[in-house]
Amino acid sequence: MAHIRELDPTASPLDYFGWELRRKREEAGLTLKQLGSILYCTGSLIGQIETTLKVPTRAFAERVDAALVTDGMFSRLVGLVLRSQLPAWFQPYADMEAKATYISTYQCQLVYGLLQTREYAAALLSVDHPDKVEEMVAARLERQRILEREKPPALWVILDESVLYRMVGDRGVMRDQLAHLLSFRTNQWVHIQVLPYSAGPHTGMMGSFNLLRFDEHPDLLYCESYAQGHMTANPEVIRERSVGYARLQAAALSPDESADLIARVMEERYGHQQAAEGRDVA
Repeated sequence: MAHIRELDPTASPLDYFGWELRRKREEAGLTLKQLGSILYCTGSLIGQIETTLKVPTRAFAERVDAALVTDGMFSRLVGLVLRSQLPAWFQPYADMEAKATYISTYQCQLVYGLLQTREYAAALLSVDHPDKVEEMVAARLERQRILEREKPPALWVILDESVLYRMVGDRGVMRDQLAHLLSFRTNQWVHIQVLPYSAGPHTGMMGSFNLLRFDEHPDLLYCESYAQGHMTANPEVIRERSVGYARLQAAALSPDESADLIARVMEERYGHQQAAEGRDVA
């Protein structure tokens, strides 16, 4: 007889998801293979999710809810599961980000996480976490769901021009990422500015930072080091960085000018012609 791994549903959201999936499947009288055929996946994948060897995606959770008629239980639970896949030091920020009504960020090296494509995020995360790319990408995409709310937070993003030129993945990944940024051009809640090289020395040269504003909580500043994130509600720090952010906005290209630059870089550096010719554009 095959050994069935016992789970402690109180150990983590992932354990609880697997425990409930097994319970609901057995309650429905379905084998792993039978449920897999209903969900258009393998029974092996079902088993791996039940035993926490695989992290479920939101799409998987929604299909399970439909198949087992669970009134959205797994769709609600998967958010907690994916949130738990974020680094422990980052989770407090993600929790506050999800509650913010206004997010402003300056990014000196990378596209902000809420605006990353799946492929761009995968290329980034594979550098330091090659064995956890799938679940960490799923967690990052789950964060982005706040932009799909009926009342999303207002998001203001300033990207250093170097972000557009730093190759993450291949040309196709970069082209799609820049195209994704352009897709927000008419979004009333998302504004993107590029800080050009011509701005010279500026108040963001110490590194990337985020400012979060809330309806019922003090404002927060967030920045990162290699091993941890740092949040503060110190009024003097918030005041200084808020003024600094306003100065960055003034020095950056307008949203329309920024979109024009992004489109130009997308075509000149990552366009199909350059890929076919196999040459870089300075």
